[in-house]
Amino acid sequence: MKFIKLMLILFVVIGLSSCSETKGKTQETSIYEAKESIKLDLKAANNLIELPLACVLQEYPNKLGQVVGDKGDLREPSDLHPSFFGCFDWHSAVHGHWSLVKLLKDFPNIENKADAISKLKQNISKENIIKELEYFEGHNKTYERTYGWAWLLKLAEELHTWDDQLAGELETNLQPLTDMIVDKYSEFLPKLVYPIRVGEHSNTAFGMSFALDYAKTVDNTELESLLKNRAKDYYQSDKNCPIIWEPSGFDFLSPCLEEASLMSRVLAKDEFVIWLDQFLPQLKDREFKLEVGRVSDRTDGKLVHLDGVNFSRAWCLKSIVDTDDRYNHLITVANNHIENSLSSLVGDSYEGGHWLGSFAIYACQ
Repeated sequence: MKFIKLMLILFVVIGLSSCSETKGKTQETSIYEAKESIKLDLKAANNLIELPLACVLQEYPNKLGQVVGDKGDLREPSDLHPSFFGCFDWHSAVHGHWSLVKLLKDFPNIENKADAISKLKQNISKENIIKELEYFEGHNKTYERTYGWAWLLKLAEELHTWDDQLAGELETNLQPLTDMIVDKYSEFLPKLVYPIRVGEHSNTAFGMSFALDYAKTVDNTELESLLKNRAKDYYQSDKNCPIIWEPSGFDFLSPCLEEASLMSRVLAKDEFVIWLDQFLPQLKDREFKLEVGRVSDRTDGKLVHLDGVNFSRAWCLKSIVDTDDRYNHLITVANNHIENSLSSLVGDSYEGGHWLGSFAIYACQ
């Protein structure tokens, strides 16, 4: 068994690292050499799809995180959340479904395609989504604010951009919940006086980044304007982010890099470069290095967060590279973070296995 597990781990690492592609940033006029960014290939996708397939219908163990108003709220997870009851918690179930959609969309010949489609149809049904809406009434109006909200909009965005009949059906089924999350952002952000600068779920910059992606994709100009204006209110005056303090012991997001990634979406290119040079001036150094997050115990659900910080740092660094060729050297830093945690994806304990696949997929897109 140990030999089989080792071979599977090597298979994923080789599959992922051997399929690197250029970011498309090479320009003959640039003095900076474009690096190769790690991308998924079919072999890696076939391995990674096993993670959400294994958990989107796995009800236990389960962390509900709910406010209990009375004994009637004490029900089975699949009764409370008929769409997103698996993968240990609601937000992981949501981005587990995003993983299925993303992999089906990008790899039409992926293995276990029929199983993935069946699970998506079963869980994201019209009837199930209506029940999901009901949960947010009463004592749980702020449930999953804003991490789960962000992933729900990322799922909606992925469905919207997938040219497939199934995607259209699922997007329609999901739409009432999507609309509710949009309304919740619109209600919450004007009341949030200060951003939340942590490395876990409530990080404001992360939640706004995914919401902004969705708003731009579906041309929701009202939501886009709100997000951009609040991002400027929260972050435009920030300088000298103390990235050397990162990561904290339970981080799966980088407070500094998530903020930079959001502002790369908000500011015009020239304006962003000026802002970034004040916020994280060390990033322009072509010798810039950033130590990867180290996990000491993969069976500890909090400590394994550090693999997540490696993947999320990578996607933030890539978003910065996309703004200007002068930051191409950061691809090396991003790749180092991805490669450090790839070997943990196969044969991992459930503490990491129920969610890390989604982070790896997003980091390698």
